[in-house]
Parts: sequence; C-alpha cells; structure tokens
Amino acid sequence: MQLPLTILALIGLASAQGAQGTGKTTRYWDCCKPSCAWPGKSTASTPVLTCDRSDNPLNDRGSTRSGCDSGGSAFMCSNQSPWAVNETVAYGWAAVNIAGSNEASWCCSCYELTFTSGPVSGKKMIVQATNTGGDLGNNHFDIAMPGGGVGIFNACTQQYGAPPNGWGERYGGVGSKSACASFPEKLKAGCNWRFDWFQGADNPDVRFRQVACPAAITAKSQCVRQRDVIDQTPTGPSTVPTWTP
Repeated sequence: MQLPLTILALIGLASAQGAQGTGKTTRYWDCCKPSCAWPGKSTASTPVLTCDRSDNPLNDRGSTRSGCDSGGSAFMCSNQSPWAVNETVAYGWAAVNIAGSNEASWCCSCYELTFTSGPVSGKKMIVQATNTGGDLGNNHFDIAMPGGGVGIFNACTQQYGAPPNGWGERYGGVGSKSACASFPEKLKAGCNWRFDWFQGADNPDVRFRQVACPAAITAKSQCVRQRDVIDQTPTGPSTVPTWTP
C-alpha cells in the first residue's frame, strides 16, 4: 500500500526530531577513557578528546589505551565536568543508553534533559554522550560529575591518587559539598556543581530529546557528529562562562 504524501511527511518529521522520551539519571566519575573516545565509534571525524595522567590533552585521535586497562594512560579530561550556564540550565557529559538505539547512534550526540523530579525539577541540562555504560538500563543517562562515584571501573586512583574505591562510596560518591574541598583542584568545581546548581539531587527522572550540541560543549570534547537524523552543527558560542549566583 502506498502511503499518502502527508503521512510520509509526518514520518519524516518525526525521524528528523531524533531520540526523545522519558528516562532516568545516575551519576559517576571513574576517570577512565570514555568509550566514545575510541576511533570509529560515530560519524564524528575525531573521537572524544582524552587527557594524560597530568590532565594534558593527548590529541592522539583515540589511539591511547585507557587508564582503566593495564598499562593504559588515557583518562577523562577534567574540563569535561558539568557547569552551570545560568540558574536553570547546565551543560555536561554523560554515559548513555537509548532504547532501540546503539552506540554508533548516540556517541557524541547531545540530549536536552528536563528534570522531572527532586529539587532540580524543571531545570534543564544539555549533555553530550561520551560513554556507554554496560550496566545502564533503557533511556538512562549516567551524568559525569567528579565525586559521583566510580562505579564498575576506577582510574581515579591511578590518575589522582584517590582511595581504592574512589572518593566516597563506590556507587554514589561523596555525600556533601564539604568533601569536595579535598579533591584535586581541577575537579573541585565539578564536585561543587553537584551540591550547588544540581542541589544534591539523587538520580532525578527526566524528559529528554536529541538536540544539536552547543559549541561550548564540543569545543571541550572535540567530537562533532556529521548530520544524520538531525542537523548536528554545533550552536551558540564556543565559550560559555560558568554562572554563579
């Protein structure tokens, strides 16, 4: 059966909107090289930028072994920590699992999260997918934030001398802003963000939709997807300062 042009147009419009729906969040910071930092994981010409043990950019096009592997020396860069853009919007990165999709589709894609529960209900955060969590459920965003818990893997001990299970609890991380004071200097702002802008929220639910990445995010990750289901051209300025109340 041949579909009418109006129906075909609506189908095309729906697909052009990219992934959207409802989901959940958790938090982590394991210091490991993100999965999307390996070459060939997406349509991007370059993978997610990683750093050496001293937090210097590697610019190796993804060839260095992860710090979570034996003999590895590639780690998450500290500047891929979340930050507040204004009182109600933040930018950051996350490990992602989208129902019915795969890593090739979500690596380096961006998603606008609207929090629907907890103290951040109504606030929005745009995250770029830089990692894939083997333990994540469907429509699950594991937001990267220093002090959020290392989870399954831990390269923070190797990179920063963190305790064997990372800072705080292995799952969940530290429990108060005061704990951030003992963090490495480059990770303190991201740790504080959790208790300031994020208001200590504990795994809030979200509505999400795929959006073009802000240039301020891709300037740090260096990963820009080519056009696919949506126009992936980064939007806005490449530098956005941290908002403080």
